[in-house]
Formats: sequence, C-alpha cells, structure tokens
Amino acid sequence: MKKTPLYKLDLDLYYEKLDNGLEVYIVPKHNINDIYVTYSTKYGSIHNEFIPLGEKKMVKVPDGIAHFLEHKVFEQADGLDVFDFFSQRGSDLNANTSNFKTTYLFSGPDFYEENLNFLMDFVQEPYFNDKNIKKEQGIIEQEINMSNDNPYRKLYEGLYYNSFYKHPIKIPIIGTLKSINSINKEHLYQCYHTFYHPSNMFIVITGNIDPEKTIDIINKNQNKRKVEPSAGIKIKKYDEPDKVVKKSEIIEMDVTVPKAGILFKINFDKLKYLSLKKISNYIIYLCNLKLGTVSLLNEELRDEEIVKDNLNIDVSFVDKYAVLSVIADTDNPKELFKRIRKTLKSIMITEEEWSRFKKIIISNNIRMSDNIFSLNNRIMNDIIKYNEVTINELKDVEEYTIEEMNYVIQNISFENDTTLIINPSK
Repeated sequence: MKKTPLYKLDLDLYYEKLDNGLEVYIVPKHNINDIYVTYSTKYGSIHNEFIPLGEKKMVKVPDGIAHFLEHKVFEQADGLDVFDFFSQRGSDLNANTSNFKTTYLFSGPDFYEENLNFLMDFVQEPYFNDKNIKKEQGIIEQEINMSNDNPYRKLYEGLYYNSFYKHPIKIPIIGTLKSINSINKEHLYQCYHTFYHPSNMFIVITGNIDPEKTIDIINKNQNKRKVEPSAGIKIKKYDEPDKVVKKSEIIEMDVTVPKAGILFKINFDKLKYLSLKKISNYIIYLCNLKLGTVSLLNEELRDEEIVKDNLNIDVSFVDKYAVLSVIADTDNPKELFKRIRKTLKSIMITEEEWSRFKKIIISNNIRMSDNIFSLNNRIMNDIIKYNEVTINELKDVEEYTIEEMNYVIQNISFENDTTLIINPSK
C-alpha cells in the first residue's frame, strides 16, 4: 500500500489497487469518531452509448438508466431492506447519480467492518426482475413529475438542453417518462456488468480508521468473487459544435418571483500548454472571482436589488467545454444578463485581486481538510475529473500565476450563451 502525505494538511493518503482492478483511497483522521465510506463507479447519465463487456458492437440504452440502476442495486433477492440493515447499526446509507458517476455511501462510527462488507456485498449482487422493474418505473415516473414542478431544476436542465446539440449531458440525469418506461432487465444487466466492473470502480474512506486493517477487509471481500477481465470500456465520442442550440427561452411556472439563468458554453481547446487540471482550476477560479459570492458584481447586484440573493454559479466540464451557469431570483432578468455579459466581455484581474483570492482558496482547502465529508468528496471529484488525486493542492494554488490566468482569459470566449427565464404563471 502506497502512503503519501497531503501537502500542508497533516494528513496521509493511502492507496492500493487490488488484483481485480478496484482502487482504494484512504485518509485516516483519528481526532474524530466518525467514518465516511463511498463506493463509486465511473458511470453516470452521459454513458448511454457504449460497447458492452464481452461484445463488439456499440449499443444505445435508454436515457436515465444509470439513475434507475442506482435505485435497483438496493433490491436484494432475499428481500432484505439494506437501509434497515445500516439504520439498525447506527449508520446512514445513501446513494446518488451524477452525469459522470454513481456512488453508494454510508457514514457512522460503529459496526464499521460489518457495514463495509455489506456495502460491497449488496452493490456487487444485483437482482433484477420484471416485477421490481415495473414498480421502479412507477416510482421514478412520480419523481420526474415532481422534478417538473421544481423551478430551479427546470431552469438548470433547460439551460443544458438548449446548449448542447448531441452530447447526452443535455438530457436530465433522471431521464424522461418515455425512456424510463422502455428500460428492461436486459438493459440493466448489460449496463451493470460493463460499468460495475471492479476495474471501473473505486472506494474512498475518510475518518477514524486503520488503513492496513481496512485494506485487509476489502481484499478478503473481493477475493471471494470471480470477475471476467475487462479490456476497458469504449464510450461513444461526440462532435459537439461551439454554438448553442437556442439563444433564449421564456416559460411560465407557479413561482412568485421570476427566476433567470444564463449558461456559457466555453471551448478551452486553445489552451494547449496547460494541463486539464490547471485549465479546470483557472476557469473555476476566474468564474468565482468575477461572479461568485466574493465578487464585486455579486455585491453590486445585491445592493441595487437586481437579484434577491447571491448569484448561484456552477462550473462543470464536458469534453473540451467548460460550462458556466449563473442562476438568480430577479425582477429584472434582462439587466442581470446584460451585467453578467459585460463583466465577462472584458475581464481584467489585478495582482492584488489575484493574491487575495488565492488566500481565500488556500483557506478553504485547509478548512476542507477538517471535514471528512468534504475531503472524501474532493478525492472522488479528482478521480472522476483527472483519474488521480491531487496530492499538493495547496502547493499548486500557491504556484498558480496571474500570467497563466491571463493566458486562459485570452484564449477562451464567453460569446456562446443561452438564457432561460421562468416567469410567474398568469
């Protein structure tokens, strides 16, 4: 097992790759009692066209199947309620699906070995049949209908749908009524055996645990199972244009205050000499510096009562694109969009501004290291985005320069955007 100090955080990262390909990341933290375990597959809503394990031809499965599969993995052949199992041992169990991964998780200080073994067992023993699939379709239909009444979700999903032509990130993670009702057990087993292969999965554990003992528990559990070797997963690539599908849209919903969102589709392909990690971080820092809660624009918009609260910004990365979305409650969406575009059109950053912002980033990273949930999530996100864990995050930030930031600014464009306004129903 490899042990690596995490720069300036007084923590160590333990790493081991098992014979079956499963990767394990452990950060012990002995000054607390709690333990947080996440068990993830690099499989999310966007992975709907791929070559299944053991086959040669690419297939397309129904949208929303990753989220559907997450739900069905909890189903046990013996009828055992896995949530009750963890609850009876004083632990919280949950799961979530994103565009890029699916994660099963539990937290709690007691019955750690038993809980860890059971987490791996139930995730690795799928049980699908026509009856429980039909039942789940009804449950997710209700979830889709409820999400259609959520204005913020409608805003966020609408912006993505209006931005992308081909890439499946335009489709809601949960899928559509039509796609969900076309799922069958053959689809589920096909996706499960391809993407839930140990070589496509990883475990992250943070908290009061012994790394050596934990690796021994995981090894013994995994050695009980025989898996076919995987030559890697081939997923369809998409040739996505820079322009957005639709420039603007206005809809009505049962809201009191209008809600507005703008999404920028930013091609960073010109940034040749920077690593993906640096590109990602510089763009995230830039967006937070100019539009985040510490930004001058956010303060001005609140003081002038153009927005009701802070701007809600999100930056994600899809192939060669950074996707920046900005959402707010506002009675004046046109002015909001105008000010955001103006801010991003001629960006200038001073040394003083950059230095102050770096201190905030470093401070946030140090605080993050004290929270086993934030720490675990940071490690998971690094693995999904870069296929490695950032060991020297603080050192990296310290060495980031305004020259490189300006290089990024000069080689990206905020010209391709789409807007969506939700007005109160008349």
